[in-house]
Parts: sequence; C-alpha cells; structure tokens
Amino acid sequence: MSTLYTMVAPCFFGTESTLNFEVKRLGAENIQVTDGRVAFQGGAELIAAANLNLRTAERVLLLLATYKATTFDELFDGCYRIAWEELLPADAAFPVKGSSLSSQLSSVPACQSIVKKAIVKRLMAGHKTSTLPETGSVYKIRFALRKDTVEIYLDTSGDGLHKRGYRRNATLAPIKETLAAAIADLGRVRRDTLVQDPFCGSGTLVIEAAQKAMNLAPGLRRRFAAEHFDFVPADIWTQQRKKALSEVRTDAAFEGIGYDIDPAAVALANANAKLAGVGERCRFEVADVKDFAPLQNATVLTNPPYGERLGDASEAAALAKTLGQVWQRHPAQGLYAITADAAFEDHFGKKAARRRKIYNGMIPCQLYMYYDAPKREKR
Repeated sequence: MSTLYTMVAPCFFGTESTLNFEVKRLGAENIQVTDGRVAFQGGAELIAAANLNLRTAERVLLLLATYKATTFDELFDGCYRIAWEELLPADAAFPVKGSSLSSQLSSVPACQSIVKKAIVKRLMAGHKTSTLPETGSVYKIRFALRKDTVEIYLDTSGDGLHKRGYRRNATLAPIKETLAAAIADLGRVRRDTLVQDPFCGSGTLVIEAAQKAMNLAPGLRRRFAAEHFDFVPADIWTQQRKKALSEVRTDAAFEGIGYDIDPAAVALANANAKLAGVGERCRFEVADVKDFAPLQNATVLTNPPYGERLGDASEAAALAKTLGQVWQRHPAQGLYAITADAAFEDHFGKKAARRRKIYNGMIPCQLYMYYDAPKREKR
C-alpha cells in the first residue's frame, strides 16, 4: 500500500475556491480549505501531479507534523519525533526557514536553530552516523508557529510555482502568474474564449488564460525540488509529465490579444507567449487604452495601473475613467479588472456586477466583475 501524504498548497487570499476545484480535479482526498491555503492528501504521484498542474497554488508543501509548543524543549521534541531518516538521505542539505505569529516562541532565528538541531540529532541516530556533510540534494524545511501551534513542512516545489519558466523578464509591477491564473478562472475562460487585455504589460493575464484554455500544465517547462527526493520515484515524474502532455487541448479555439502603450512591454509579451507555448494563440500590439475597442464576444481580463503600483493615484483614476468610457461604447461579454483603487467603480462610471476581495501580495485589491452586457448588433 502506497504512503498517504498530507500536502498543503498556499494561495492568494481570495483564490481558495479556484485552488480547491483544481485539487479536486487531481483526485486528492480529504480536502480542507482555509484562508490562504488548501490542504489535501494523496500518494507520491499526487506530489508530482500537484506541482505540474496546479495553476493557482504558490507551492506544494508536505505537512510532516502539527503540535503545540510553548517551550524550546517542546519545539525540539515534536520535531525530533518525525522520521527524518525516511525522508532525507545522510548527505542531504536541509536549510530551515520559518515564521512565528502570536506565539510564546517569538524569535524566528532561535526556533530555526532548535528545529535544525532536532533534525540533525534524528538523522544522526536514524542513519547511524556522526557526520552530516549536507553535500547532496536540497530538502528545504519550513516551520510555521501560529498561536503556539507548530507545523513542520518539507517543500516539494523549490522555486515558487508562479515561476513557470516562460517569464524571463517582466515589466514594472507585474502580476504573478498564479494570481493571473485565478483571474482567468473567475473570468470563466474556456477553450473557445477570446480574451483581450488593454494593459497587458508582459502578457501574463493573456498567457495564463491561453494555458488554461488549452489545458497546458503550467509546470511542464520547469523542474521541482521533489524530483531529487529519494522517496518520490523518478518514474512517477515521467508518468505525470506524459499524462499532462496527453491532456493538452491542441484543438482549443482560444485567442488572446493584449495591448500596451509601451513597445518594450509588447515585445516582451510576445516573447513570453512563445516561451509559454502559446505564441500561436496570442498576440500583443502597441496601443493606447483610449483607442481600445473590445470585441463583442471578448472577455476582458486586465490589471490596470493603480497608485500603489505605477504612477500616482490621479493617473490611475484617469485610466480607470478612460477604460469605463471604452466599456460604455463597446460593452463586451465580460470585463474583470483587479485593482487596489477603492474608488475604481466611481472612476470607471459603473457599479460592478460582482466584486471579490483578493490580495495581490500584501496589497488588498478587489476584482471588479462586469458581465451580462446588452447585446449589440453586429457591424
């Protein structure tokens, strides 16, 4: 019988429902959704599948232990009880990072030292050795102390899952790929959707929408930390990559078009789309938002500049007003705009049909959703 692992996938606050749906599609068991994360269970094959396929997760962590600790002895003992020798080889490199919030053990450096010491002692005993050279594969250990409860994790992803491998460079204040993927889901992007973005920047929203429409796994162009873990067989990764490739919808009728006033951003977006494997489905052009005329059957996904990201608040307000005027003249199938501008609806000139609070990093934002526009006669 294969080992059942408990995994935790952190995500942007406000995108939990999208990640929950993704996890269910992978066949995970015992799914639990809480603020900013989704926990689930599965075998080693799910470790690979989750890293390769999850679009909105920030990373995939193995939850190794949960326990109370108000003293350093309790912190040490709980960590020592984990069978580290079954997870880490004797030559493993195992850096420790962590955080503490509302806990008696408030010193993160001190907690790091205790966790590291417990792992060292357990590995020495388990592997029957007096030396741990840490010259082998890297196993990143994470701990989180919240209200005196400790969670110990092993990071299976390595680099964050937003690093798909296609965005070598980015424009100022880019949106993360994982957040863009969540917006594409909330915008109901399907295999035949036409997506337009008048503030495309480096193209992330359009590219993520294209990958979703084509069911192109976001992790196919990168590697993961757990590919070097001894307890995750290499053939599992081979099988899951083949499975992901076989599920790509090459016949999808998706089309994506992005516009930006900056020629350098447009050139970068076109290059990124090619690297992402969606260059034939997306194109990016130089254009000012005042000249934007969304097509009637288009879904507009956009991250308009706002004061905390670019320029000042007055410039952001003017751009939102222009976008609203464009929408009044050319109402399309739907418009989904994420912004930290609390007065966006006033500037845009219309109340959204729905709003959803989403954090863009540490910036509280709203996703303003406009849809069910009146039908216009075809010209």
